[in-house]
Amino acid sequence: MASNDVVILGAGGAGLMCGIEAGRRGRSVIVVDHSEKVGGKILISGGGRCNFTNLSVAPKNYVSENEHFCKSAFARFTPQDFIQRVESHKIPYHEKTLGQLFCDDSAKRIVEMLKEDCQSAGVQIRTGCKVKGVKKHHGVFQVDTEAEVLEAESLVVATGGLSLPKLGATGIGYEIAKQFGLKLVERAPALDGFVLGPQDADLAQLAGVAVDCEVSCRGSLFREALLFTHRGLSGPVALQASLHWRPGSMIEINLSPDQHLFEWFREKKAQGSRMQVKNILSDLIPARVAEWLCSKYFESTEPLISVSEKELKKFCDRLHSWKLQPQGTVGYSKAEVTRGGVDTVELSSKTMESKKVPGLYFIGEVVDVTGWLGGYNFQWAWSSGWCAGQVV
Repeated sequence: MASNDVVILGAGGAGLMCGIEAGRRGRSVIVVDHSEKVGGKILISGGGRCNFTNLSVAPKNYVSENEHFCKSAFARFTPQDFIQRVESHKIPYHEKTLGQLFCDDSAKRIVEMLKEDCQSAGVQIRTGCKVKGVKKHHGVFQVDTEAEVLEAESLVVATGGLSLPKLGATGIGYEIAKQFGLKLVERAPALDGFVLGPQDADLAQLAGVAVDCEVSCRGSLFREALLFTHRGLSGPVALQASLHWRPGSMIEINLSPDQHLFEWFREKKAQGSRMQVKNILSDLIPARVAEWLCSKYFESTEPLISVSEKELKKFCDRLHSWKLQPQGTVGYSKAEVTRGGVDTVELSSKTMESKKVPGLYFIGEVVDVTGWLGGYNFQWAWSSGWCAGQVV
C-alpha cells in the first residue's frame, strides 16, 4: 500500500494543474489516469492547437445552477496567470477570434508544459491505471487500483465528464460523488451539434454549407458560423446554443443580423429590380441557402418589382426569426463537454473541497460549471485546479 499526501484521479488539465500546485507546496502527489496518455482533450482541442484560454472570462460565459460559484476561482487564477505560464515556457500563441488564444503550432506544447511542471514539482503521474474503487477509512482515503492500493489524506476527483468516450471518458467522478452523498445536477451533452426531426429532413440538401448568423436559445444569443449537416446543424454558433438547449426548446435563427431585409428589398424594388428574390438574397447569404429558403417559404417566382410588400415582409420576418425545434443533440460521442455534474452547493468555491467530506475535492468538468466554446472550459480547469492545489 503506497501512502501519499494527495491522490488525484484524472490527468487532464484540472488534475495536472492541481498536482503542480500541491507539489510546489511540498506535498507528495500522485496523479492516476486509466488512459495511456495524459491530457487527451488538450491534445485534440482547437483542431490540435488547443484553445487554452480566453482573454475575457466572466460568470456570464458559464452555465451552472449557481452562476456566482466560479467567481472566486477566476479572481484567484486568471487567464493572464495561465498566459504567463505559457510565455515562461516560450510557447508561441495567437488570438484567433473573440478573445480565443491558440498555440501557434501544437497542443502538445501545453501538455509538455504541464508534464514538465509536474516533474519539477515532484509529482508522480501513472497512466494506464484503472481505479476499481474508493473509500475513506479512519480519515484516510484508499484508492483501489488494478496495480495497488493508494492511500492519501486528500483525494481530488478530476475525472472529467461523459463527453468523448473514445478518449476514455467515464462517469466514475459522478459515482464517487454519489458514494459520498453529494448531490448531482442532471448531466447532458453540450457544445454539441443539433439533430433535427423528420419535419426538417429536407434541410439535409444544404449539408456542407455554412452561413454567418445569430442563433438564440432560451434567452442566450450567439453569433458565429452555422453549418448545415446531413443530420441537422453544427458549427460554432450551434455548439454554443446547445449549451443552453433543453429537450423541447426551440432555437431561433437570424440569417441576416447586419441587414434589415425588408427595407433592403424595398429599396431594390423601388429601383425597379426585375431579378428574382432568391437571386437578390444570394448577395447576402450562400446561393444554395437562398434558393432553398425561397423554395420552402416564398411562393412567388415573379421578379421583385411584381412581388407584393405583404408577401415580402412575411418572408423577411421569417428569415430574421427562423424557428426550428431540434429533436436532440448528437450526443456524448461528439459533445465537447458535459453540462451539469457535482452540485456546487456541495463545494467550497474557494478550495473546491466537499462541505460534507473533509479532504475530498472535485475540480474541472466533473463540477456543475460549464463554459462556452472558446477556451472557457480550459480556464475553468486551470482555475479550479489551481484553487484546490493551494490547500490539498
